[in-house]
Amino acid sequence: MELNANARIVLESRYLRRNQEGKIIETPEQMLERVALAVAEAELHWGQASDVREMAASFFHLMNEKLFLPNSPTLMNAGMLSGQLSACFVLPVEDDMAAIFHTLSLAALIQQSGGGTGFNFSRLRPEGSYVRSTGGTASGPLAFMQIYNAATEGIKQGGKRRGANMGILNVNHPDILSFIHAKQEAHQLENFNISVGIWNDFFKALNAGNTYTLRFSDAHTKPIIRKISAVQLWKKLIHAAWATGDPGLIFLDTIQRFNPTPDIGLIEATNPCGEVPLLPYESCNLGSINLSRMLKQNHMHGWEVDWEKLQHAVQLAIRFLDNVIEMNHYLHLELKRMAMGNRKIGLGVMGWAEMLIRLGIPYDSQQALQLASQLMQFIQQQAEVASATLARQRGSFPFIKQSKFYRQKRRNATLTSIAPTGTISLIAGTSSSIEPLFAIAYKREHVLNNQTLFEINPAAMEILSGQKHFSEQMLDEIILKGSVQHIKQLPESVKRLLKTSLEIDYTYHIAHQISFQRYTDNAVSKTINMPESSTEADVEKAYRMAWQQGAKGITIFRYGSKPDQVLHAGLKKEDEIVRVLESEIHDCKSSCRL
Repeated sequence: MELNANARIVLESRYLRRNQEGKIIETPEQMLERVALAVAEAELHWGQASDVREMAASFFHLMNEKLFLPNSPTLMNAGMLSGQLSACFVLPVEDDMAAIFHTLSLAALIQQSGGGTGFNFSRLRPEGSYVRSTGGTASGPLAFMQIYNAATEGIKQGGKRRGANMGILNVNHPDILSFIHAKQEAHQLENFNISVGIWNDFFKALNAGNTYTLRFSDAHTKPIIRKISAVQLWKKLIHAAWATGDPGLIFLDTIQRFNPTPDIGLIEATNPCGEVPLLPYESCNLGSINLSRMLKQNHMHGWEVDWEKLQHAVQLAIRFLDNVIEMNHYLHLELKRMAMGNRKIGLGVMGWAEMLIRLGIPYDSQQALQLASQLMQFIQQQAEVASATLARQRGSFPFIKQSKFYRQKRRNATLTSIAPTGTISLIAGTSSSIEPLFAIAYKREHVLNNQTLFEINPAAMEILSGQKHFSEQMLDEIILKGSVQHIKQLPESVKRLLKTSLEIDYTYHIAHQISFQRYTDNAVSKTINMPESSTEADVEKAYRMAWQQGAKGITIFRYGSKPDQVLHAGLKKEDEIVRVLESEIHDCKSSCRL
């Protein structure tokens, strides 16, 4: 497995097996062999030992060539005693003390094993309301979120990474204003992403300038009803998002409209990054195709998409992810029942920015958006073919009669999802998910036990090293700024092709999210990056645009709005980057290749 310096750091820190003394006892290739064999053993349920060997070899090649990688818990735990392979879970939070702490206990086990957890806290009664069982008053959703946050703080996932949570409160909950302001003070709910679950009726009230009703009721107490100006609530939400990046929005009506199993229940929550809306106790197994490896060279026109290679990778990846469901170790019987019943998987992509650069297509162009839709439609279609083939061999998912697919042969209730791919894209040595390049050169802080990783993009280096006036001095300037827009010697076409995240208008960020969402079963995790100079009006326009165009959720990030920001554009002269980047820069200038 060909790896750059940062990939090796990540693998050694989190993924490779260690003995009792903490010494690494596994190479990256042995890790892939372990994962491939463990996942291929599912073939025994329908075949024989020779099928396992054959499929293990295919899975190994798929990962070793960095064509596809599964989510982190699968890489960490497949073939290990823990054996918990799923990336994300949604757990119910009912208005009962025993149930609240039962859910917390299960969340702790999930996070310890490497999974992330999502919750909707809207069933909890508002702060200060009457509690009939004790005669006292309720603490409210935020108090219990603080407890969940504190528990997560003490849990390292699998001893390798911090827990991650999504906390959702519906816009009509009486405590919504407190929730909106929950992260405006530094270091509050640091282990949570938070989002407002928003209904279409709120936007109706907002557009009309009407009041909006906040309501809480249960079977035992008098309903709590409050009226609030929809405009004032919206302004407070927008200000908080502008100031801190939180809360995001989850569009509940849109999510429910695409719920594949509406007869089983309502979807009210997502995983921590929002790419998988799930029913209570559901989980999802994720993996991503590396688009930067789905290209071939045409001697007449340069790079082009290798559709045949992509088709093969998608169909094999779907089989891999379906096998993961069989080989998973479930931490609770209800988790197993829901996972086996709906067999949800989420195949996504990474390396989109690098694919566009090699194809010579600017990210902020209609051509890029058209290719995004074409590409994801192809992936979705091939995933459906693979799932139908598996259904003929293995049977459709058991809950199919309660789904929108009850007349079809289909192995999985969902097939596709666009995840952030934060660490697996580092392993693959490519750009994250469907994001543009954050910067040509940047540093990643507060990761891997607070190590700092320095990165320079190889696809950008391919373009730059081929330019007429490229020099060591130009490279130094690019590394210092993380951008090429100030380099006078470069053609405007190159500058546009190598625009970075904060140099691309937010409307194109949203447009990419929508283009991929159009052909994605689950949802799309996409950060809508904004420069520090962005206004609250910009945030409002982004949120409205996402809702109007059919996104399932939205998260914005205004550069510099968080005190512990992970990514920083450009590298200062005092940064110790030479050992990390020197060999990679040399390789890119001399022989960058797929």
